[in-house]
Formats: sequence, C-alpha cells, structure tokens
Amino acid sequence: MSGRNHRSLAVIGGGPAGLMAAEVARAAGIEVDVYDRMGSVGRKFLIAGKGGLNLTHSESFDAFVGRYGDRSALVATWLRAFDADRLRAWARELGVETFVGSSGRVFPLSLKAAPLLRGWVRRLRASGVRFHVNHDWHGWDAAGALRFRVGDDARSVSHGALVLACGGGSWPVLGSDGAWVPRLQHAGIDVAPLQPSNCGFDVDWSAHLATRHAGQPVKPVVIEWTGADGVQRRQGEFVITASGVEGSLIYAFSGAIRDAIARAGPMTIRLDLSPGREQSRLERDLAKPRAGRTLSEHLRRQAGIDGVKAALVFEVASKADQQDPVRLASIIKALPLMLQRERPLAEAISSAGGVRVDALDGALMCTARPGVFCAGEMIDWEAPTGGYLLAACFASGRIAGQGAARWIGATI
Repeated sequence: MSGRNHRSLAVIGGGPAGLMAAEVARAAGIEVDVYDRMGSVGRKFLIAGKGGLNLTHSESFDAFVGRYGDRSALVATWLRAFDADRLRAWARELGVETFVGSSGRVFPLSLKAAPLLRGWVRRLRASGVRFHVNHDWHGWDAAGALRFRVGDDARSVSHGALVLACGGGSWPVLGSDGAWVPRLQHAGIDVAPLQPSNCGFDVDWSAHLATRHAGQPVKPVVIEWTGADGVQRRQGEFVITASGVEGSLIYAFSGAIRDAIARAGPMTIRLDLSPGREQSRLERDLAKPRAGRTLSEHLRRQAGIDGVKAALVFEVASKADQQDPVRLASIIKALPLMLQRERPLAEAISSAGGVRVDALDGALMCTARPGVFCAGEMIDWEAPTGGYLLAACFASGRIAGQGAARWIGATI
C-alpha cells in the first residue's frame, strides 16, 4: 500500500462482508471503491437465498457463538457489535422485514435475497461508494499498488487501505475461487489451506442404490458417530447422492468428520432409521408372520421402512440378517454407513481454512502487511448452515471496515 496519506479504501469482493466494510467506512467519511471479479456483486449471496435467505438465527447469544467451535471467542468479538437483533434492524432500514421460522432461523418475509441486495447496493451508490465489476485482483505491484486484470487490460490503482473480502474456495463459478491464497502467501501473510465445509461425503454405494435413489431425502433419521468429543447424536434429514450423502444433517457434523477422516481414514457413522420406535418393539413387529408377503412389504407394514430407507437396509443387511428379526431390527436402529472422503471444495457450501487468526490483529488487519484487512469467509473459521455463516460475514465486515477507516485516519 502507498501509505496512510490517501483517504480512500479499496474493498475487493462484493459479498456481504465486503459490502458491509464499504458501508461503515463510507459512513466514516472515507472514499470507497468496491472491486469484484464478476460482472455484478453478491453472486453467492443471491444463490444462498435461492431456497430462502437464512440471514441469521434467533437463539441466545451464548448458544449462537457456540456454533463456531474453536473460533467461538473470536467470532463473539465480532458479533457483540452486530448481533442477530442488530442485523434484523439493519435489514429493516433497507425496507426488508424479517421473521423467525419454526427452527429459529431468521428469514426475510419474501424469503429472497435479491430485494435486500438491490436496496443495499442502491443505498451504497447513493452514499458515494463506487463499484468496479469485472476487475480480477492479481496482488500488488512493486510500488504497492493493486494490480487488476480487466478483460485483456492490466490496471494498477493505489488506495490508503485495503479490505480483502474475497470469500473462500467454494462455488468458484460465483467468484470465490481461492486464487488469493498464493498472493497473500507471497506477501508474507500466513494462510491455512482451504478445505470444504458444510460438505457431502463419498459412500461406496451399489450401482442399484446410486441410480435408483440419488436425490431422495432420508427423514426422519438420527445420525450417531463417535468423535473427539465422544458420542454425537442428532436428528434431521439428509439426501442420497449418486456419490454419497449430503444435506443439513450431514453438514452439521461435516467439519469434525472431515478432520477425523484426515486423521484416521474412512469412518463409520450409524443411522437410526426409525427414531420413533424402540429396538425391542421393532424386534417384536418384525417377528410377526409374513403371510406370504415379501420382505420389502413386511418392512413397510411392520416397521414403517420403505423407499430409500428400505434400500439402505438392503444395502447393508446380508441374507442371514434379512431372515433374523433381531439382527434386522439392530440394523434399522444402527445402520452402519462408511464415509470415505469429503466431496471436493468446489461443491461445498462454504470453506474452512484461510488467513490464520494469529496473522490478524483485533481490527482484522494483517500484521505482516499493515493497511491490509481481511473479512468474511477468507479468515480461518467455519460454521454450520443456519444463518451462522452470513451473520459472521456481516459482522466481520463491519470490524474490518471500521479498522480500515481508522487506519486511514477517520474518527469512529
């Protein structure tokens, strides 16, 4: 960077973290330019809202920050200044009312991301924030200016400070391709390798199950597995894919399972396909005479197991198991499923890894490169789905934007 004499801020990345950094810095009187490598800002934000934009969560603050695992203390410092209530109030200022769903998740009344993003960008433009799309950042030149590729042209620009909000490495087609990693490492900034988070896992399905049941949900079901913190159990649903499993119940454990596989190789989880029935009752029901019915029909009538759940049973149960009500009931209540490996980063909902926490100060400035701040998913933290990802991106963007404004010389 060229120093603190320039009262201007560059923000690279037009997602929630970058736009929030731009907003608070502009409110402090700083000139702000937002650069994005895509043709418009907020591409991943719009996709996140495609099935209903989950902005945040209504649970208590202590429970909320607990979702960030070993980064809970760090993220708590971000969220204390911009918690779920403040985020909802901010959305209301943009004309977007929110509601709390039955699961405690918070959504816009319209359930869509586009109205919020349009209103936000409109307000930022009106405040004087300048937007530059199709600008692909390529690091710094020898004089410390930012280098961009704009189509076939090269361009260098100087600013008084920089907020990097480039996202992680998931959904590269939307702009978050992780290309910034070697650029920051070359600048002496410590970066942990990017890894998939909120991701699916490969399972060695039979051809029959993969072709007949890919895309089908398994619900209700309880997953149980033994990790570093002991036995973990949670009820919900997941989806069968041609290559394995994905979905909210899988994502809830994905970080810990990913790390366990990295330590010890493929691991087995267990599925309770009938969480509403005790095993002893299943044994009695399955011991009833079939009266000429097929095993599939017997499972449906006596155990409520059919469709994809029945396919999972047949995937695991041997011929001998299928003839023994006790063994069959045991499989239904604790069906073993071996997860081979996590799916590729490009397919994940989000990513772990990124700029290491100890490479940043409390204002999220890189200690190895003063005047450069980081925000959002490119910092080394992760969280489950449920509003936690977006909430921390918004909050970290505020911290970085305020820090950058102070660095330039603004009073906040």
